[in-house]
Amino acid sequence: MKEPLFYKIVRPIVSGLFKIVYRPTYLGLENIPNNGRIVLGGNHTNNFDCLLLISSTKRVVHFLAKDSLMKGAKKIIFKNMGIIPVNRTIHDKGALNTAIKTLKEEKLVCVFPEGTINRTEDIIMPFKIGCVKMAKDTDSFIIPYTITGSYKPFKKGLTIEFMKPFKPHNETLTEDNEELMSIISNSLKEKRN
Repeated sequence: MKEPLFYKIVRPIVSGLFKIVYRPTYLGLENIPNNGRIVLGGNHTNNFDCLLLISSTKRVVHFLAKDSLMKGAKKIIFKNMGIIPVNRTIHDKGALNTAIKTLKEEKLVCVFPEGTINRTEDIIMPFKIGCVKMAKDTDSFIIPYTITGSYKPFKKGLTIEFMKPFKPHNETLTEDNEELMSIISNSLKEKRN
């Protein structure tokens, strides 16, 4: 998969505007390497989470995102932003295979393991297994991240933190998934206290 030229043109503009308007704090940026296969996985709080992640690194972030973004006029934009469309009504093996292929090309893929924005009172929703599966299948590092605060224009309080990379190492994907959930939920609980 070629790196999308449109992304490289748009990212600095979007990132600059986003930083001016939402004034995010970035923690743990040193944990994102400049190259190599990486899976980002963390909590999902808002539609703007993608912009926050894009503004966090100069690397192209290939998001797994709902396939409805690839319909109509939006398709032109999102296709040229390197999105990997997912049919969320099925176990979309095609999307998983595309993500694995992207990782094997030493690229960065971002997944929201909850599958959708968390609108519950729970600190996180149960994670789908795709994040740890694609990392294990490609021997990629996972970099867990947490997003806290809210998207209030011109006010501080929005923070994204990237934690230390790790590789799935347990006997089962379920255990790896539980480990990722535990890292993220524990970090979020600490921030709430």
